[in-house]
Amino acid sequence: MKSRYLGRDKAIHQQKRKIGVLLTNLGTPDEPTSGALRKYLRQFLSDPRVVEIPRFIWMIILHGIILRVRPQKSAKLYESIWTDKGSPLMVISQDMRDKIAQQLNASEQDELVIDIAMRYGEPAIPKALNRMQEQGVDKLIVLPLYPQYAGPTTASAFDEVTNELAKWRWIPSLHFINGYHDHPLYIQALANSIKEHFEAHGEPDKLILSYHGMPKHFLDSGDPYFCFCHKTTRLVTEKLGLAEDKFMTTFQSRFGKAEWLKPYTDETLEGLPAQGVKNVAIISPAFSADCLETLEELVHENKDIFIEAGGEAYSYIPALNDRDDHCNALAAIIAAQIEACKQQ
Repeated sequence: MKSRYLGRDKAIHQQKRKIGVLLTNLGTPDEPTSGALRKYLRQFLSDPRVVEIPRFIWMIILHGIILRVRPQKSAKLYESIWTDKGSPLMVISQDMRDKIAQQLNASEQDELVIDIAMRYGEPAIPKALNRMQEQGVDKLIVLPLYPQYAGPTTASAFDEVTNELAKWRWIPSLHFINGYHDHPLYIQALANSIKEHFEAHGEPDKLILSYHGMPKHFLDSGDPYFCFCHKTTRLVTEKLGLAEDKFMTTFQSRFGKAEWLKPYTDETLEGLPAQGVKNVAIISPAFSADCLETLEELVHENKDIFIEAGGEAYSYIPALNDRDDHCNALAAIIAAQIEACKQQ
């Protein structure tokens, strides 16, 4: 009789038990084509954590309009940032995994299994978890690479992990890290990257900390993301010693006609030159790795808006990516959970 729950043969009981560390990120299409974007967007925009419109209505909009129009436009944008190695998000995430694994395995030797997975697209979370089960993982640490907790990102990753584990016969102990927006080492890495940029390019009239947006309805319904973003800004700017008139928190990447978190990045940049702000530097602390929303939207689209409005100098401060201080911070966050696992 076929079991409804996934198990392994008896040999699994003779395996050395291991701790699994799963890093997750949002995801990326397999290639910058309309077909690949249609597949990716179908999965992404079908997630009820991402879009909370009543399902029947949203499915009509998604399949009747969005998936007929948006894939071709998005494919051109992805093509503009694609590299010889593939999607920047994927390449950077893999480099981060390798650095973190190197640091953690230096002390843990062969007791750890470390992998990266994407919430949407490949490598998929269920496949990564199944590989871990095959290697004898009975304690699992999951770190979504979103510093500021949000329902559409962090909670969606939790949903996918637990949906898969619900199919298993032997469920591992689960340590889910739901954010690190105020972790001292993450804040220090951000401050370091900003300070280095200022030293290389000069201090701007204003530093813009642009976070990914979300519908205001999410905030009104209790999502803490907005507050966590502002706390990150406060801690970083205090670390840098910036006066309040030298920085701003804004929100980018709106979609649809609903009101989103404000102030909007594009509208802010359009209005700043008229206020005498002609030189800005922009960073997006919500992104652990550079992707379409940074490399296209911030590097090009928003720069054009600012310059056309009368701005004179615009520079983008890259995401933390695989910087040593960033990977050290993530490794430290994970190491604390490894110690907790060992106490069980």
